[in-house]
Amino acid sequence: MMVKHILADKGQDVFTLRPDATIMDALSSLAEHNVGALIVTDADMAVKGILSERDIVRAISRHGRAALDRSVAELMTSKVRTCTEESTVPELMETMTTGRFRHLPVERDGRLIGVVSIGDIVKRRIQEIEREAEEIRSYIASA
Repeated sequence: MMVKHILADKGQDVFTLRPDATIMDALSSLAEHNVGALIVTDADMAVKGILSERDIVRAISRHGRAALDRSVAELMTSKVRTCTEESTVPELMETMTTGRFRHLPVERDGRLIGVVSIGDIVKRRIQEIEREAEEIRSYIASA
């Protein structure tokens, strides 16, 4: 199973911010879209960073309320791991587990085209396991 199949099912909606947005802007966007991370992009949709709920919690812990007025560029994770439409679910599981993160931007030709979350991966794996179990039950019943 590849990322392109996941994006075909869930859609390619992705919520982004510009690096000069404030953390308060980011909080509003996270709440509005009910997501756990935002991808930071430039005007050409090139990935510049990612800002997660964890990043914001750490910033508030360190800087208090003043963190809310800081720019996204100051607090985002700038070394972002990405994947492509051809990446497989096992590859994503390995990458996310090793890197201890829950969101992977999907790029095509250096431009953001989607995001895959750990929830997307778990949902897909559960569907695959249920399908395999049903095939085994059908095989046994027909024997």
